Amino acid sequence: MRVGIIAIGKPGRGPETILADDYARRAGLAGRALGLGPVELIDLEPKKAGMAAEAELILAAAEGAHLIACDERGKAYGSRGFAGMIAELRDQGERRLVFAIGGADGLDPAVRAAARSTLAFGPQTWPHALARAMLAEQVYRAVTILAGSPYHRD
Repeated sequence: MRVGIIAIGKPGRGPETILADDYARRAGLAGRALGLGPVELIDLEPKKAGMAAEAELILAAAEGAHLIACDERGKAYGSRGFAGMIAELRDQGERRLVFAIGGADGLDPAVRAAARSTLAFGPQTWPHALARAMLAEQVYRAVTILAGSPYHRD
C-alpha cells in the first residue's frame, strides 16, 4: 500500500523539512517488506487563495485513495493503534492511503466530508511543516512497530 502525506504550502528548507524527508524515506525503505510504501510527501501550492482552492488540489491529489483528514477534531491514536489502523487498511486491500494536512485555516469541509476518517495530533494547532514532520515520523514508527523493530518503546 502506497502512503502519501499531502500538505498545503511550500515545505521550506528548515529542519522540519529535513526531518519529514528523512522519516518518509526511512518508512518507505523499512515498509517495503511489509507491503507499505513508498511514502510520498506531496506539497501543494494553490494558485488561488482560500480553503476551497486548497480542497480542489487535495481532492485531486487524493483521488482513488483512502483519504484521512488531519484535523484537531479528529480521532487521536496511540502509536500502536495508529500502526494497527494502517495494517488493517493494508490487509483490507487498500492500495493507497493519503493523509491531508490543510493550510493556515485548516481543511475545507469538502475535504473532511470526502475523508474516510480523521486523525488528530491533539487539540493544539500545529504549523503544517511540524505536522508534516510529526506525521512522517508516526508513519515510520508504525512501520517499525509492524516490523517488530525495537524503535518504539511502550
